[in-house]
This record gives sequence, structure tokens and C-alpha cells, in this order.
Amino acid sequence: MTRRARLAALAAGLWVSALARGTAGAQEPARADPGVAPPGVLDLDAAQVEGDRRLLIEEALKSGAYDRAQAILLEEVERRPASPALLRLLGGVLFVRGEYLSSAVALKKAEALAPLDERSRFTLAMSYVVMGRRGWARPELEKLAAADAKNPLYPYWMARLDYDEEHYAAAVEGFRRALALDPAYLKAHDNLGLAYEALGRYEEAVRSYQEAARLNRERGTHSPWPALNLGILLTRLGRIEEAEPPFRESARQDPRFAQAHYQLGLVLEKKGRRADAIAELNEAAQLDPRYPDPQYALARLFRRAGETAKADRALERFLALKKEKPAASP
Repeated sequence: MTRRARLAALAAGLWVSALARGTAGAQEPARADPGVAPPGVLDLDAAQVEGDRRLLIEEALKSGAYDRAQAILLEEVERRPASPALLRLLGGVLFVRGEYLSSAVALKKAEALAPLDERSRFTLAMSYVVMGRRGWARPELEKLAAADAKNPLYPYWMARLDYDEEHYAAAVEGFRRALALDPAYLKAHDNLGLAYEALGRYEEAVRSYQEAARLNRERGTHSPWPALNLGILLTRLGRIEEAEPPFRESARQDPRFAQAHYQLGLVLEKKGRRADAIAELNEAAQLDPRYPDPQYALARLFRRAGETAKADRALERFLALKKEKPAASP
């Protein structure tokens, strides 16, 4: 079998596999939830950092120079390792810097010395979530929910844990509890749509995504996720004409969101608009050069058009990206 024939056969097999898997909505990453507030001056007061070092840390916190704040705080902790307030402050700075394991360690050390405040416990829970330690995060969220039953943030995150564990009915109930506390909770509407979709309750999912997208437009939040999820579900349901506007809205909300351009390219391909589809897929590939799926779609389009050289190049790029980073595809 020639090299070109092997590539063509591989392309056909991968396309069949992709069709068999189907398309599902995507959950927004948990890395930087707005519920986690960065440390501030009040935390410095509680930690009792004085003099010039206080001024240096305060300036670093205000300017967002968390690396400088961390360096000084580590020195302070060496001098006063039994200060829970200082450890809580360090844990908050480490979380903002993306050092989630170190943040959790600092916060657990603080908890061994004195009970955590609400924000520090939520920061600890989010550190566990980002690290994928759902079993550790849940007890922390349950403690927070018991202490503040009116805060929708905690049932929302417990529902996200249920969703990640594929307990979709429980996730629906959790997101609905969050919405009972805050009917305009945008992320709860979006994630409720994901849970409904996983249960096959498609019309309820469509309505949840539509409400999330509406709130997103009204507030100017500029999240590309609600419209993306709506478009993906409409595509799955074969409602191709309805799917194009949500994908365009997702791309407007975040012009650098490669997934929106990729999904829009697939819809345009289904509608027979080959040139427009190729333009969107190329845009997705340029926005995220590590994203393999647009390359595969381009290979399929070029091969159908008889442009075998272009198809081979795109497929080779797809295979190289998959080999380099198998989890790159959302």
C-alpha cells in the first residue's frame, strides 16, 4: 500500500470513529473561578506583617506581582511558622499563582493551627478541584454549604463534582439548588444544560443553554461557552440551520476561542459551504496550533475535493499533534 493510500485509509477509519463517538458539550475549565478572591490588605492585617516588609507585600499584592509577594511571605513563614493567618495568606497567594498543591499544603498547615475562614476553605476546595482530587474537595464544600446555606456557589460546585463523576441526575438537582438561591447564576444554567444533555433531556438542555447565553449577552460577560454548548447540541440534534448562529455568537464573545471556529467550520461543511468551512477551520488551527481536530477536518475536506497533497499535509499534522499531545482535543 502506498503512503498516500495508507493516509487515506487512516483518515477514513478516524472519521468513522469520530462519528461513532458523537459530539458533546464542553464544561468550562475550573482553573480560575471568580469565587476565589485574591488576598488583600485585610489579610496582611490579620497576618500582622509590619514595617517595610508589609509595605513591600502590600505593593506586590496591589500590582499583581504575586511572585514577589510569595518570596517575602515564605521568608515570613520561616520566621513565624506557627502563624495560621500568615499561612492562610501564603496559601491564597500560591493559589493565584497556580501552585495548587503548595496552596493546599499551606492551608492545611494553617487549619492544623486554627479553623479556616470561609474564603480560605473555598480556596482549599478549589485547589483540590483543579488537582482532580474530587474526593478531597467534596467534604470542604459540604462544610461551606452547612455554614452558609444561602450561598449558591457551594451547591454549584458540588453539582460539578457530581457531573464529573457521571452522577448526572444528582448534578441536575445540585444545579437547580444553586439556581433556587440565584436564578441568574449564568454558570449554573450552562452546566445544568450539560447535565440535562447527558441524561438525554435535550429540550430542557436547549432551554438551559439559551438562558445562559441570554444572561451572558445581557451582562457582557463574554464567555464563549454557553453559545458553544447550545450550538453543539443543536448540531447533534440535526438542527443545522439553528446551530450556526450560536457558534458565531461564541466566536464573537471570544474571537480567539478556537473551538467556536472549529465547530462553525463543521456546520458550514454540513451546509455545503466548503470555502467558508475551510476558512473557519484554518482560523481555528491558527488560533490554537496545538489543537489537532481542525487539521483532521481540513484533511477530510481537501480529500473530498481531490486536493490530495493538501489533505496529506493536514492529516500528517493531525497525527503529529495527536502523538505529541493526545489530550489536546477538547
